[in-house]
Amino acid sequence: MLDTAQATWGIAALATAGVIARPWRLPEAIWAVAGAAALVALGLLPWDDALAGVASGLDVYLFLTGMMLLAELARQQGLFDWLASFAVEHARGSPQRLFALVYAVGTVVTVLMSNDATAVVLTPAVYAATRAAGAAPLPYLFVCAFIANAASFVLPISNPANLVVFDGRMPQLAAWLGLFGLPSVVAIAATYLTLRLVLRGDLAGEKIAGAVPRPRLGRGGRWAAWGIVATAAALLVCSALDLALGLPTFLCGAATAAIILAAGRQSPWPLVRHISWSVLPLVAGLFVLVAAVDRTGLIAALARILDDAARASPAGAAWGAGAVVALACNLMNNLPVGLIAGSVLTHHASMTVAGAALIGVDLGPNLSVTGSLATILWLVAVRREGHDVGAWRFLGLGFVVMPPALILALGTLIALAPR
Repeated sequence: MLDTAQATWGIAALATAGVIARPWRLPEAIWAVAGAAALVALGLLPWDDALAGVASGLDVYLFLTGMMLLAELARQQGLFDWLASFAVEHARGSPQRLFALVYAVGTVVTVLMSNDATAVVLTPAVYAATRAAGAAPLPYLFVCAFIANAASFVLPISNPANLVVFDGRMPQLAAWLGLFGLPSVVAIAATYLTLRLVLRGDLAGEKIAGAVPRPRLGRGGRWAAWGIVATAAALLVCSALDLALGLPTFLCGAATAAIILAAGRQSPWPLVRHISWSVLPLVAGLFVLVAAVDRTGLIAALARILDDAARASPAGAAWGAGAVVALACNLMNNLPVGLIAGSVLTHHASMTVAGAALIGVDLGPNLSVTGSLATILWLVAVRREGHDVGAWRFLGLGFVVMPPALILALGTLIALAPR
């Protein structure tokens, strides 16, 4: 049994490392699916358990598909380009004001459309708008990366990882806001202040244009904006009623796409072709890997450790859970860590400890480029624009920006916890 467990852990570790490092530049999904297939082929995980692992992620797949539809629609219809040029125009030549406006736009996009939309779709728009204004794009691109994680626990819909951490036990909207409302405000503010402080030299003395040509927002762009608002409203209602978020997200995204494409008499294939569908097998593979790790007894052992810590000191358990999960995200990526944390937390009743773990999953990845899928996608988008942000440079920035936000957010959560 010990050999089987060790083999399972080794394959899961290698697959996760492949997702993060992407050897030979193969897509992340290949490594996750290959790891899952190896576990089944070697008899370490029965077929029915693997299929059950894949099926357990149905709500997440539907959520991701709906959000990807909305994000790609908004990109193709020029909504993100319009938002970025709006920020440049209202900065009125001030790089400091532009920094704040890009941060505000990134916060809204993350809260209403998830952190992946900020990383993948807003980042190229910000790059184009800042270049048009004559600004050095990199400080504003860093804004997109950090706010994508810092604002990702304002609402349940702000990060797909929220769905896996609270799988089957998602708090209703009022409970969510009571638990995470103030900690998320603290995290957003702390991230802004530290990021602004660290990058002050890059902004000082920079000259930027007071106005740039703003692209016209056509009917499709306006409808995409209304579709996003309507989707957010529908998901907030579903969250308040304690309903699963995946199917409503998919239906809203599909309905918005159908309306815009029909009105413009456009083919759906350009929309479908540009969506990163590989994220779905990536997540499915990770669900299978976690199901295999669960069979080894590791998750049950972690749950017992957490229970013992909570009985000894509830506040200490929350601090420990948040810190350990935040660090683990940067070693393993937050999607597999979120899946493991969600499995562990099904055996644990404390919402404060669960909330601390979620803050670690969402905010911890601001330490390094390997911390979250959103940050990895952001790095790909930045490199596509010709900027090579090294892992050490991001780590140096993240080492200053992430810990204060994490400590303050966890401290706020624990201070507000019922005694």
